[in-house]
This record gives sequence, C-alpha cells and structure tokens, in this order.
Amino acid sequence: MEDQQAPRAARHGGPPPWHGGPPGPPRRRARGPDGDDAQGAVRPPWASTAALTVFVLVGTRFAAHAQPDRAPLDALAQVLLVAACAVLLLRLRHPVVAVFATSGAALLYLGAGYPYGPVFVPVAVGCFAAVVAGCRRQAWAAVGMLWLGHLLVAHWLYSRLPPEGDAAAPWGQELGIAAWAVAIVAVAELVRVRREQWARERSARLAAARRRVDEERLRIARELHDVLAHSISVINVQAGVGLALLDSDPEQARTALTTIKSASKEALGEVRQVLETLRAPGEAPRSPAPGLDRLPELVEQAASAGLTVRSSTGGRRRELPPGTDLAAFRIVQEALTNVVRHSAARTAHLAIGYEPGALVLSVEDAGPPSGGDAGGSGSGLVGMRERAAALGGTIDAGPVADGGFRVTARLPLPGGPGARRTPHDEPGPGRSAAGDPEEGP
Repeated sequence: MEDQQAPRAARHGGPPPWHGGPPGPPRRRARGPDGDDAQGAVRPPWASTAALTVFVLVGTRFAAHAQPDRAPLDALAQVLLVAACAVLLLRLRHPVVAVFATSGAALLYLGAGYPYGPVFVPVAVGCFAAVVAGCRRQAWAAVGMLWLGHLLVAHWLYSRLPPEGDAAAPWGQELGIAAWAVAIVAVAELVRVRREQWARERSARLAAARRRVDEERLRIARELHDVLAHSISVINVQAGVGLALLDSDPEQARTALTTIKSASKEALGEVRQVLETLRAPGEAPRSPAPGLDRLPELVEQAASAGLTVRSSTGGRRRELPPGTDLAAFRIVQEALTNVVRHSAARTAHLAIGYEPGALVLSVEDAGPPSGGDAGGSGSGLVGMRERAAALGGTIDAGPVADGGFRVTARLPLPGGPGARRTPHDEPGPGRSAAGDPEEGP
C-alpha cells in the first residue's frame, strides 16, 4: 500500500516532487496593524495615513470657522496639510525623515497664517513613530524645531507674515504647545520602553523554550545510551558464549540465549517507555522509572556477562526523590557496563553510602583494562557527569593504584537528618535483611 501511495518519481528512483520533506499546509505571514509584512519588507501604512489625511482636512475646515482672523484656507494650505500627512507613509522605514518633514510642513502652514487645528496631529504621529523606533534625539529635535519656529513666527515675525493686522500670540499659548509636545514625547517613550520590555520577555521565553528542548534532548540521549549500551553489552557477551558453546555444551548455550532474550526484552521495554514520552509529552509514564530497588537486576545481568558484583551499603536508607533514584540507577548501570566492556576484571565492588546530605555511589574493579580506554572513553562518562550535574552532584572517575578503575558519584539529598524509613528498607526479593542488594554469584 505504501508503494502504491508513493509518488511515481520516488518509485522509479528519482527524487520526490518536493524537497526537504512532504508539503505541509500553506503558512500565513504575520502582518502588522496596517497590513505590513512582519517578516519581510515593511509596507507603507496606506490605510492609517489615508484616514489621518481625511481627518486633518475635515478637522481643519471646522477649526477655520472658529478662527476668522486667520488666513483663509486655499490651495497652498491644502497642499501643506496633505504633505504633512503624506510623508507619514515613510514613518516605518524612515522615521527621522518623516518626523522632520511633517514638522517642516506644519511650520510652513503656521508661518503662512493658516488656522490652528489638527495640523499638529501628523507631527504627533511622526514624533511617536520616531521615538518608538529608537530615534529619540531626532524626534526631540524635530519637535523643538517646530516649537522654536512657532515662537519666532508668533512673537517676532507676525507683523511681516500673513494675515495682515495679526497681533502677537499670548505666551500662555506657548506653554500649552510645549506641554502638548512633552506629553506626546512622554507617551511615545512609554510605548517604546514597553515594547522593548515585551521584546526582552519574548526573547527570554524563546531562550527558555530552546533550553528546555535541549535539556530534554540530552535527557533522552542519555536514557537511550544507558539502556542500549548496557543491554547490548550483555547481549554481545552472551552471544559470544553461545557461539563458543553451541556444539560442546548446548545447555549452557541455551542459557546464554535465554539471557539474550531477557536483556533484549528489557531494553525494548525501556526504549518503548522513552518513545511513549516523546509521543505523548506531559503524560505520566505507564511504567515507573527504574531506581535503586532494581539493583538486583543489574547484579544478575552483570553475573550473566561473567562479572561478579559484590555490594555493600552504609548509612541509614531513606526514600530518594524520583530524579535522584533514576540517576543513581543509571550511573551504576553505566559503571558496570564499562567494567564489562573495558576491563579484564571479573569482579567489581559496588558501595552505596547514605550520608546526611548526600548519596554516595562507588563502583570499582581491580583491572587491568582490556584496552587503552580504561573505564570507557565514549559518551558514557559524559552522560554520568551530566546526570550528576543536573542534580547538583559530582562524578569522580579515574584509575586506582592497583591498576583498576573507580567511579564515585555524589548526589545531594534533601533533608538528610530527618529522613524517614520507607518500604524499601524491608527485606524483599533480591535484598538481605540489612536492605543490601544480594551479592552476585
């Protein structure tokens, strides 16, 4: 069925009609409030500029009726008003040009003696756009130019400019205009600061999301490595035993095959658990994560690979947090796997120490190494260190004086002195009365 559904070009060995994966649903581009493309080139804000132009033209006509002493609106006045609004089409790409141009048009309009009114609105919009874009000094300079020019026209040049017979403007009017300009710039500054804060918060959220994805990816990689490395090492050893004894000792070869079946089944189960977590994120796993209560299984698997594990426990046992319990199990699992793979020793010692504020794990073999990479040289030690560091703990790994190799992990525990005894303290399958895992054969 899959071959019938595959594209014809793919069945004949050619590339599929798409590249980089099958085609998905069409993506919409994010657009701004004026229809500008947020991801590509910024489009001029035609809609808002046209609406502002209509408002300024109509509002100025109404304002002119209340100011009969000002010069009548003529073609030049209409051109200046339209120009003051039209340059705002550049406010997204070139905010400095827009704010200076609209301020200049407004200054020419006032210098010609035309009525006061909405002519200041385009200046406010241009100043707002420049401040939000980060051009604060330029916005202040443009507004200051308009205010100083108005002072010059209204108090010194009024007798030489239209309308005829015009008197000096009251100084209280200048204070109102200055307050208006300061208010516009202050609001623009507030919006700019808020936008920068939103941008920082968004960047922080994206960085946190990327960090969580990276941490989850590393966690899954560690889980898969620990499960597969341990199980495949056991399977490899038992496969060699089975092949060697297939003719001379069929019963022992059967035992090796049984061990391979058991190890592969366990590995498949743990890999399935990891994959279920990927397919249904946020849901609780169907089976509990492994912990130190499963150490007898590790001892048994190591014994089936020819490694005798002698274990000891010191201190008062206590209930471990799930993360610490899982990390301790994986560290011991990886340390024993490294002994099987990289050491010629057939005996290892596992020590578990419950200190007031920490759990101390130690796995040591007598050596010598079976190759040049004693203790392992791949990602196993790196994974152990990452697990310990994620809990605030440490890993100390290195050769010992007698030629062996030792891995020591220290994982912090909360509330050490007040720890209570748990059901894990009771004797059970694979545990002695003292709570220690049974020694391997």
